[in-house]
Amino acid sequence: MQTSATLDLAHNRPRPVHWLATAAAMAAVVATAGLLQPEAATASQTAPGAGPVKAAAAAAPDASSAVYPLDCHGEKPAVVKEGSGDLDGDGRPETVAVVRCVSGIGTPPSGVYVLTGPASRVVATLVDPADGLGISDFAVSAGVVSATLLGYSSPDVPRCCPDRQEKVKWQWKGGKFARTVVPDARSM
Repeated sequence: MQTSATLDLAHNRPRPVHWLATAAAMAAVVATAGLLQPEAATASQTAPGAGPVKAAAAAAPDASSAVYPLDCHGEKPAVVKEGSGDLDGDGRPETVAVVRCVSGIGTPPSGVYVLTGPASRVVATLVDPADGLGISDFAVSAGVVSATLLGYSSPDVPRCCPDRQEKVKWQWKGGKFARTVVPDARSM
């Protein structure tokens, strides 16, 4: 018996019921895939023995690249000391710099400036060099700037040897830096 060249099979001629069954099967697959989503990703980079890595902190302003309101007769002012921290609570670090002109003899007065932003812009002057003060024991810690201000009781006191000192601190309060005098422990 010889088979016909054209077989008459039922599946050779799709009917609407076949298309409907295929569409229903595809809809079921898509719906199931939508319901069976993977869990949310929780991967993080960690160093061995360390917790998750946090987003990189903003860099503190560079004190050496700032332009200070200090006239050093054409010379660049020297940054003597600096410290950084978030002083105003905005989540970005500020830099506080003690700056003075370079001098061959004597102790030139210092200025204390607060810098912010990537452009290292001066936003506050805590000590003006025009006040004729020197700075020692400078520190920036926990949102507080502290220093000992060194000064002179009269113009007759040699500029090498300040005879007055005052311990102070500055803290951001009410939209500005508030200066307070730290009591001397020896005065009690």
